Amino acid sequence: MQFLKSLVLATTMVLTSANETSDPKLVEIWGDLWPFQGINTFAHLDHFSCLVDKTIPFDVGIIGVPFDTAVSYRPGARFGPRAIRAASQRQTSLRGFNPRAMFNPYDSWAKVVDCGDLPVTPMDNSLAFRQMNAGFEELLLRRQSTSENKVPPRFVLLGGDHSILLPHIRALNKVYGPVNIIHFDAHLDTWSPDKYPSYWHSEQSELNHGSMLWKAHEEGLTTKTNIHAGIRTKLSGLIDLEDDDSQDFIRIEADDIWLKGPEYVIKKILDVVPKDTPSYISVDIDVLDPGFASGTGTQEPGGWLPRELIHILRGIEELTIVGADIVEVAPAYDYAEVTATNGAQVAYEILTSMVKKGAIDPSVVKIIHTFEQ
Repeated sequence: MQFLKSLVLATTMVLTSANETSDPKLVEIWGDLWPFQGINTFAHLDHFSCLVDKTIPFDVGIIGVPFDTAVSYRPGARFGPRAIRAASQRQTSLRGFNPRAMFNPYDSWAKVVDCGDLPVTPMDNSLAFRQMNAGFEELLLRRQSTSENKVPPRFVLLGGDHSILLPHIRALNKVYGPVNIIHFDAHLDTWSPDKYPSYWHSEQSELNHGSMLWKAHEEGLTTKTNIHAGIRTKLSGLIDLEDDDSQDFIRIEADDIWLKGPEYVIKKILDVVPKDTPSYISVDIDVLDPGFASGTGTQEPGGWLPRELIHILRGIEELTIVGADIVEVAPAYDYAEVTATNGAQVAYEILTSMVKKGAIDPSVVKIIHTFEQ
């Protein structure tokens, strides 16, 4: 462990030194790379360890959470962050202009960086959640690049299984209070642990990638204005829907996309979720049809097309997004990087909306941290 700490510190020092001493002429000659060249950071963004280095301000951070030992079916999402980064390589600041938004999230007021991965043990889920809780709280102590705004940076998580949502919104709760959840998924993820019958039981067995929203509601982390979108899962009975109703979620079924159209979905979300209160977007890649997202652990036939999901994400850009995740990408089951590429595009669309809307208004913050200068 001491060796790893020393290695991270040494790497950070080398990268910082290289950035400070780069020759502008050499940068002009050798600084441009083709998309398939260079180290795989997300969209070729600058990388530094945001958990280790608290001196560099930034506005939006991409952070991988390679954790997948809370899944109920196929594992493999621990390799999702690596796959999504690799699939994002055609995104660059030079070719990051989003025509629908008339905006380039990588070349604007915001400093967007790749924060690397949050170190999470695969051996002990209880310890892993302690690590994630502490890691996200630490990250929210960082400074934005806009010094006049004391709101912490925002983060887009690359999962990892869906349970990583819980420690993220636990940390966000200490800054913003309860958040609205806009949850794109084939599954409800509000299942009570009682829905997983077993003679064997522990406190940690209550928490998995299908119960984290139940736990979030139990802890008071969510508001009364939450949305599921793309739902098409099998249920144990009507009791599942009654439990979901009790947790203040409105459901948009997968079939609504062709029965009522994507504009209905957009309007429904905007009618339910207040625009000026903190919102969290969570995208389980299995919201897409398995034909477009084979690389995931719990496929459900009859899902959305990527263009439909992208259109809906574009339509809700006016929401106040304080955080987001793209989860359940498991590249071992993928073909031709299709699932990972869709995950990278989803991250790009969310980033575009976050940056285009501008910095978070301090009035939505419950607690404003005092940052070290």
